[in-house]
Amino acid sequence: MDKFIINGPCPLNGEVTISGAKNAAVAVLPAALIINGISRIENVPDIKDVKVLLEILSKLGARITKEDANTVICDTREINCWTAPYELVKSMRASYYLLGALIARFGRAEVSLPGGCDFGFRPIDQHIKGFEAMGASVEIEYGIVKVDASNLTGAQIYLDVVSVGATINLMLAAVKAKGQTTIENAAKEPHVVDVANFLNAMGAHIRGAGTDVIKIRGVDHLKGGGTHSIIPDMIEAGTFMIAAAATQGDVTVKNVIPKHMESLTAKLIEMGVTVQEDEDFIRIIGGNKIRNVNIMTLPYPGFPTDLHPQATVLLSLAEGVSTITEGVWDSRFQYVDELKRMGARIKVEGRIAVIEGGNPLSGAPVKATDLRAGAAMVLAGLISKGRTEILNIKYIDRGYEDFVHKLNILGADISRVSSED
Repeated sequence: MDKFIINGPCPLNGEVTISGAKNAAVAVLPAALIINGISRIENVPDIKDVKVLLEILSKLGARITKEDANTVICDTREINCWTAPYELVKSMRASYYLLGALIARFGRAEVSLPGGCDFGFRPIDQHIKGFEAMGASVEIEYGIVKVDASNLTGAQIYLDVVSVGATINLMLAAVKAKGQTTIENAAKEPHVVDVANFLNAMGAHIRGAGTDVIKIRGVDHLKGGGTHSIIPDMIEAGTFMIAAAATQGDVTVKNVIPKHMESLTAKLIEMGVTVQEDEDFIRIIGGNKIRNVNIMTLPYPGFPTDLHPQATVLLSLAEGVSTITEGVWDSRFQYVDELKRMGARIKVEGRIAVIEGGNPLSGAPVKATDLRAGAAMVLAGLISKGRTEILNIKYIDRGYEDFVHKLNILGADISRVSSED
């Protein structure tokens, strides 16, 4: 098992290019199952979750060809199975998108309950509620979700909570349902829009993606032969933006959509960080002092929950007391004990982290408790004095392409070594 070694502190300077969005790719690839043909998908991030998903698609009968590291040709004409392999599905949360895609393709699906990061109770009840509203029969047996949806019909669906996963999954299932499906209180995240754009390019009729009401008029089939490019990863971009600010660096983050970053940009400016934007890049110039702020994570366009741990690291440098309120997940604070090992002063009260800033961090052995917490540990290592060792980096591999390489280009002293070393 590998680990990261960081010798800090490491001010970051230069340019970094952001990869395709993990959260979009892991939904667009299952969506390709609905197409009885060939689709070409560009800007696919070369990360662990995508590799697992491509293996799942292959097991289901798809022919997967990689034109290069970030371009996938997906031929689904010979898909012949609606049961996803448990040993692969259990390792990633986004595997639940296979349900909606297989329902649309075959009218039935069998997929085990998903795995992935564990930072709070994340049920799929809203997914099931929507499938049943469209006439599907859903049973869960021994951890396997079994769906019979041979006569799927459009329906009016109101989501009790804003759920990206449920919004996309129901959108996938509805593209070939009879009649019109309306999803109310839908998630507005950019990757919801990206999936809708992919499906529409292949012949679907989806309107309203990016708003809280999405309408899908079912079609008989989706055509292949199209090309789609995955949007840039707003969470990777945000991670590098925060890293530049925390290390008092000067970093130009390229291949971004600045509008997607507005909630983070506003908070960085509030903290005293200089932010310069253009059409497809954002430049972050860190100052000598970080001002304390209060942050609450919310569904898009609010502050992303996936930037919560990284923001905590930045606020550990701020003068005074800051708070982060987690407004999305029940609990996302397992990483706090790891930051405390490095000298951070953080107190968690329910869904609120109270951060007493201005205390220098020191390198220490720590572990990643989930994907974004792992990124936060890397950021903490970059601003700490001395050597930081980060274990459990399998989580980080799930969502960041060439993370070590990109950081080293910017001037970090980070290496990946075997734990035995």
